[in-house]
Amino acid sequence: MALKVYNYLTRELEPFEPVEPGQLSMYVCGPTVYDHSHLGHAKTYVAMDVIVRYFKYLGYKVRHVRNITDVGHLLESGEDRIMTGSRRHKLEPMEVVETYMASFFRDMDALGVERPNISPRPTCH
Repeated sequence: MALKVYNYLTRELEPFEPVEPGQLSMYVCGPTVYDHSHLGHAKTYVAMDVIVRYFKYLGYKVRHVRNITDVGHLLESGEDRIMTGSRRHKLEPMEVVETYMASFFRDMDALGVERPNISPRPTCH
């Protein structure tokens, strides 16, 4: 039985065909680290972990990228979430990022979620 995926452009289920045979590159939008993780994070990253593990089980070499948003995630008011967290927690912005990024990784580790191959951050590029 072939794996099928939903194509939003054609609005149809289509057979999965990787760009490179036997390899899969997967980008997952990561958290904005201005506070502790919540149930929505757990649901998202546990689900993505199941998908990554399934492709590995099928024999694919998986390159899994999940960013960490550490700047530029704006509220409707136009204010950056990191700055909001900075004021709330009475910490410098990058202290907020480092504190809650470490907390996020601990939480995902506790859930047994495999870490991605790469976790890029906007401030590093």
